Amino acid sequence: MTGRNVDPITLSVVRGVLETTQREMTLTLEQTARSSVFNLAHDYSTALFNHTPEMILQGQDIPIHLGSLIPAMKSVAGFFEGEIHEGDLILHNDPAYGGSHIIDTCMYMPVFYEGELVFWTVCKGHLTDIGGPVPAGYNPNATEIFAEGLRIPPVKIWDKGKPRHDVMNLLLTNMRARRDQEGDFNALIGACQVGARALIRMMDKYGKQVVQDCIAELLDMAEAHMRKLIAEVPDGTYTGTAILEDAGHGFGDFEITATVTITGDNCHIAVNSPPQVPYFINSYEGNSHSGVYLGLMMFAQLPPPYNEGLYRCVSTDMGPKGTLCNAKSPAPHMNCTTTPMETLTDAVRLAFEQAAPAKVSASWGHANGCNIAGWDKRHDEEYVTMVLASIISGAGATASGDGWHACGPECCFGALTSGDIEMLEHSYPIIIHRYSLMEDSGGAGRNRGGSGTCWEVEPMDSPMTLITFGEGRRIPAMGAAGAKSTMVATKVGRLEVTRGGETKVITENVIETIHPGERAANKNPGGGGYGNPFEREIARVVEDVRNGLVSLEGARLDYGVVIADRDTLAVDEAATARLRAAAA
Repeated sequence: MTGRNVDPITLSVVRGVLETTQREMTLTLEQTARSSVFNLAHDYSTALFNHTPEMILQGQDIPIHLGSLIPAMKSVAGFFEGEIHEGDLILHNDPAYGGSHIIDTCMYMPVFYEGELVFWTVCKGHLTDIGGPVPAGYNPNATEIFAEGLRIPPVKIWDKGKPRHDVMNLLLTNMRARRDQEGDFNALIGACQVGARALIRMMDKYGKQVVQDCIAELLDMAEAHMRKLIAEVPDGTYTGTAILEDAGHGFGDFEITATVTITGDNCHIAVNSPPQVPYFINSYEGNSHSGVYLGLMMFAQLPPPYNEGLYRCVSTDMGPKGTLCNAKSPAPHMNCTTTPMETLTDAVRLAFEQAAPAKVSASWGHANGCNIAGWDKRHDEEYVTMVLASIISGAGATASGDGWHACGPECCFGALTSGDIEMLEHSYPIIIHRYSLMEDSGGAGRNRGGSGTCWEVEPMDSPMTLITFGEGRRIPAMGAAGAKSTMVATKVGRLEVTRGGETKVITENVIETIHPGERAANKNPGGGGYGNPFEREIARVVEDVRNGLVSLEGARLDYGVVIADRDTLAVDEAATARLRAAAA
């Protein structure tokens, strides 16, 4: 590729060390973090950068974190240009400096070797609280970013190896549940240190120049993979449009359009979105890179290595400043990593599928979740957490199979975990009455979308604040290749609050108080289906009914399969044939 003198064995070993280093950073976060958001849900990401700084390895973590790390790292390095020293540690969360949303906080550690800056180890994690008027940061009533939490521009929390306890105390004093935040900050610091030690050991063994040559080869390899894929797409301009539904605050539905232009082995992606709104769904430019890159990678499905070389042949235009996908201060933004990013991801993926219809796949369920906060009488302290289990939705179906259950939402693309129910009940004064798949939630199709989940909670002995965020409560996940669901209400998200024997269905983003004896059930959408549902094999529909994934009514309405006997699941073949023939 470049004439570098790199033998394939050494290249393979260096690549393995980089990947192992990243995994060790991830495991450090899991094993040392304090909050359930880190140690149970794994809502964090890690990456390695060279001195340029160019991302040389992204973790197989949360996609909506990783794309924004590229502009954020460049912004942070540029801010401290000429003032970066061995032993420094930089903290940052501000979207004005390439961040995603301010609840996702980043640590950046420069790695020096023989007095020269060679690498950066980087960790990003979703803190359980970032200050502001609403616990856990998501404030559906915010009309500007200042009503959401603490903005942290690039700031050194270690300076030449000396911890800045005054800076950390200032930050932690402005956050709820300080013990959790301090524990998670320490986990982020530890993960950066673990990564730095491994990189230094690698250079001790193989030499700095050999390691740098190997990394250059890996960047070129990723670039070659992407260029080959793009070169196979016919030259032209392709567009995809996805609908962002009104979350009940009166702004109406929005269209987000992605225009993809293919020229040889180069690609340009332009985003068109409406003006920003005084509501927490605006996305700043750095965060929007994540949505664009996720849509591209859902289409590309390339083999590793995964590094910044993938994007050398991809240019982007997020549209003018002051728009939904290229917001400017003081736009509120806290919901942006899910809404509107999942819609932007769909638009980009749809544009690429216009260019290569054979690679079409259905959308995953969009995030529709909740945060909780209150007083824990067991420890006489405040608790607050984002309930990642509450946003687990279904994956989209493809031409080759059904969508996976409980694998979404789309912005996390399978990297998020819900953790053990018992651990959540141990950590917080709550009772979880139900955590299960939901019947008829997967989008209908020849291949069915994955099922969404229901997470039902009750506070034990004191009132609990519950804040909802997200969308997908009216428009189900998009199907593909002719997929269509007749039963829509079961395939979208909603919150159901039960008080005094009555259940209220909530489809807006709200702040609710839940008392002991009351229950809140957050229900998530499933993934979209693929193909005509009336072409799904009857035996597969019956099996879905047997497994509780599809109801008798769902079998009839969505798939045209009439089951005559509830106990034996015997099919009325004549009625089924008539239904399917009438729909042909």
